[in-house]
Amino acid sequence: MNQSIILLTVLAYLLSMGLYVQYLYTGKEWTGRLATLLMFLGLVAHYVALLLRARGTHTVPYHDLQGSMSLFGWLLAVTYLCLEIYHRQRTVGAFVMPVILAFFFAAYLMPDHPSSQTQAHGAVFALHVTLSILAYAAFALSCVLSVMYLGEERLLRIRRIGQIVWRLPSLELLERMSHTSVLVGLVTIAIGTALGFVAVDRQVAPQPQHPYFDPKYVFTIVVLVLYVVYYLLARTAAWRGARASVLCVFNFLLVLLSFTVVNYISPNHRYF
Repeated sequence: MNQSIILLTVLAYLLSMGLYVQYLYTGKEWTGRLATLLMFLGLVAHYVALLLRARGTHTVPYHDLQGSMSLFGWLLAVTYLCLEIYHRQRTVGAFVMPVILAFFFAAYLMPDHPSSQTQAHGAVFALHVTLSILAYAAFALSCVLSVMYLGEERLLRIRRIGQIVWRLPSLELLERMSHTSVLVGLVTIAIGTALGFVAVDRQVAPQPQHPYFDPKYVFTIVVLVLYVVYYLLARTAAWRGARASVLCVFNFLLVLLSFTVVNYISPNHRYF
């Protein structure tokens, strides 16, 4: 049953990506709508796969690295779909779907790693982790949008304008979509981090060393501050456009560092 759901998820995502690419090339409205429909079907199947994996391991999906990566891919898809509906722009899907598929494949193809045990548990801790991963997904989406902005801006500057470039969102719309995505990330990471402190306070057996000085918390605050700086600078005349997009990409590199290296050295956030 689990393998069938995984195959259905992969098939729905692959077909959705193919239709998004076709929509980018042809501009036919029916292909865009079908791509969105298949992506929604993939989201449902992906969600079922997460539930089945959680039941099989008798724990929450984010308990290990594989589950966290799969949940990251699912939340990235959810965030993009909401952004697509809000801004009424489908051409971005051709660039986002490969990222979603990459995380889904990585989650289910990599060998299992035993996860470290944590004392934190309960609804507050679950919401802390979910909101934090949602923030990472929103920041990943803003990175994709910023890379698109830089690529399109370069093509327009050197006057290499083809049919695909004309179907891409305008530079102004890409900026607005990136700002929306970053705003979602800022709100969720701020709430998620605050809930993390609450979860630590609710531990039954506190650790000898106070976990507030965990490297993960320190790095998360740095990421939060840098994205606030981006959000403010991107609205100024001196920084808006390419300079802000470069800063957004740089910030997401720090997010990747936080999700991998910092988690590895953190005593309370290690997945592997």
